[in-house]
Amino acid sequence: MTAPAPYQQPGAAYASPIPVRRANLGDALASEWTKIRSVRSTMWTLGIMIVLMLGIGSTVALLVANSGVNTEGDSALTLGFFGVLLGSICVITLGVLTIASEYGTGMIRTTLTACPDRTRVLTAKAAVFFLLVFTITTVTATLVAAFQTAIVNAAPASGSEWLRATVGVGLFMALLGLLALAVGAMIRHSAGAITIMIGLMLLPLVSAMFMFSPSLADLQQTLLEYAIPSQLIALYGESAAGGSGPAGWEPLLIMLGVAVVALGGAYVTLERRDA
Repeated sequence: MTAPAPYQQPGAAYASPIPVRRANLGDALASEWTKIRSVRSTMWTLGIMIVLMLGIGSTVALLVANSGVNTEGDSALTLGFFGVLLGSICVITLGVLTIASEYGTGMIRTTLTACPDRTRVLTAKAAVFFLLVFTITTVTATLVAAFQTAIVNAAPASGSEWLRATVGVGLFMALLGLLALAVGAMIRHSAGAITIMIGLMLLPLVSAMFMFSPSLADLQQTLLEYAIPSQLIALYGESAAGGSGPAGWEPLLIMLGVAVVALGGAYVTLERRDA
């Protein structure tokens, strides 16, 4: 038998027998890590991304190695672009679902009830997502780069090229995912936010292809240089649009600026609108 509850004077404040402390960012990070690793969307999107990067990267390397094309003057690391480009769609999808799916299911109300500090919630989601995508993408890109350089007879890559093709690609993909997460926070609809992100990736290149007027030549050149696929291939050291676009680490800085601005908009939106 259980002991009777102690008598409490009417109007007295309730004292919980369980130790109570104020929640902090660490608690929010632990909560978001539990959520992102326990949902199926994470396993499917990142799993497919890994398969695409490894499968397409290896296939392209094998085709080039057996084609007889002279690649001695080029770096084999650029072949990793094809798998990363398709894998970026998976990262975009996961970035949107990380927050937009909670609005679809109503889980966001529970999240904000447990942690009323909305800035802390979005910061925790962004931090957990960024570190997860960066780690997995960097490891996968390194494996692909090692395989490609091992079987393709190409010019040896420099340390900077290796760093951009591995760590740089991981950072670029994670920042692209943060951009998708920010769009998801502002749109609050999974399908709509994913559509917008795919449009941001493809629409500039498609639009540039149909700009035949000489008066639109400057705009066409800008779209070709600064489209997301062009930025990604420039990260590998191959400048798009005739070699006049950003190259080296510049695409990473551009993506960082865009992601920061988008996250700023997401913070403002999350604070001003009801769940």
